[in-house]
Amino acid sequence: MYRIGQGFDIHRLVEGRPLILGGVKINHTKGLLGHSDADVLIHAIIDSLLGALCLGDIGQHFPDTDSRYKNANSLELLKNVLAMVEKSGYKIVNIDSTIQAQEPKLMPHINSIRENLSQNMLIGLKQISVKAKTYEKQDSIGKGEAIAVYCNTLLMKA
Repeated sequence: MYRIGQGFDIHRLVEGRPLILGGVKINHTKGLLGHSDADVLIHAIIDSLLGALCLGDIGQHFPDTDSRYKNANSLELLKNVLAMVEKSGYKIVNIDSTIQAQEPKLMPHINSIRENLSQNMLIGLKQISVKAKTYEKQDSIGKGEAIAVYCNTLLMKA
């Protein structure tokens, strides 16, 4: 049996915060604003995994009203969700994600992000796709005010 999940997240870019995508710190003048480390890529992956399992979304499991998750490392949140996947008797077939960001240019970081996710999720490098697209200077993403991510996940009964 297969299950498909879709995830989405968006965070505003602000000064004074580090930019973390897929657990990798990216050198940039701005970072993402959020209750946790605001890793928009991992948040979209989490939502796609939870969606595939019909277990709600990231806010239900790690609410921004809970001080335990203030400045939380999103990789740790992801590990909790991966345990849910395993407990449900599923395994990841593949993950496909698209980061939408006008800046910084992400192509030089894609391999590092994929490698970091692969290692932390205990899946093969060929099971995780990360792409980056600009927004052609349109809306808040195109103006460099935010970064968004769409993610799809395919799970298979283990």
